[in-house]
Amino acid sequence: MTFDDVIGQDEVRERLLQMVSEDRLPHAIMLCGPNGIGKKALAVAFASYLLGEDNAMVQKLEHPDLHFTYPTVKLPSMGSDHMPTSDDFAREWHELLMQGPYFDMDEWLSAIGAENQQAIITAGESDSLVRKLSLKSSQGGYKVSIVWLPERMNIACANKLLKLIEEPPQQTVFIMVSEEPDMLLETIRSRVQRIDVKRIETSVIEHALVERRGVDEQVAHRIARLANGAWTKALEELQVGSENEQFLDLFIMLMRLAYQRKVKDLRKWSDTMASFGREKQRRFLTFFLRMVRENFMYNFQNGDLVYMTQKEEDFARNFARFVNEANVLSIYDLTNKAIRDIGQNANAKIVFFDFALQMIVLLIQK
Repeated sequence: MTFDDVIGQDEVRERLLQMVSEDRLPHAIMLCGPNGIGKKALAVAFASYLLGEDNAMVQKLEHPDLHFTYPTVKLPSMGSDHMPTSDDFAREWHELLMQGPYFDMDEWLSAIGAENQQAIITAGESDSLVRKLSLKSSQGGYKVSIVWLPERMNIACANKLLKLIEEPPQQTVFIMVSEEPDMLLETIRSRVQRIDVKRIETSVIEHALVERRGVDEQVAHRIARLANGAWTKALEELQVGSENEQFLDLFIMLMRLAYQRKVKDLRKWSDTMASFGREKQRRFLTFFLRMVRENFMYNFQNGDLVYMTQKEEDFARNFARFVNEANVLSIYDLTNKAIRDIGQNANAKIVFFDFALQMIVLLIQK
């Protein structure tokens, strides 16, 4: 896997390569930015560069000096005293990564059969990493440790990793890939060189869709605008019957039932939402926020400000007027509260039923 596999991000690539050429490569780097923009792809490509792209083991991502750390879950088959580590899921990780580095937490949880669980990085992981990195480099060069989503470390793991970063083994490079760096310990953040990765330019996504996926130019243009700088989002839009279409149906159903004040049906809607895993529930609420924004902007009748699929726009044509200056901020606050509650493991049925009931009140505000 090389930098040729990365969509856009030329500026970050050049910065990383310049660090090496000028012999000022830090021992710990953290690539920060939203989901789907290629941080993981950059990390793997840079690791491959450091370890030698022509090496067959590197090409297969099986190099003994390349170590991956990622969130895991505890499976029923594991003993009560066992703390899950990345090694427990090495096969699934390798298979998914070899298909391409553009995948998110939900795809990862699906790959390990844990859609309804919250994945974390345990203290057992840091113990395993200490053992691995204490060994000498098998090839006499760098040892590279890629940590995907370090913000998901529990406190015990974070403290142990901090000590490892403070006193890194010789010729070891840590590459962290973070979506929410502010959730990390300040002591860790202060000891890594942060590199903020920007969203991919729309024109770059459009070009990649045409050249790499054979998409019609007009279709590629609409998808690229909808992707909002995320290649994973563009790939989702290519899939027939994508999750976003399901989310749109749920959004439309909620708004219609709330407008009609059908409380019994709203309870059924909340039961449907509660049947999803926590990660999917949070994704829906994020999608919901986007729909609120797009419908509000639709009222201004400026196509350059609106980013919707044709189906989304068809619904907005009659619905958008119900999202206005009187309620848009309240709807945003309500949705963000639901995201917070779901993240804190609140009862999903209660969260979504309350969410639906309050939407009745908010939609009638003019």
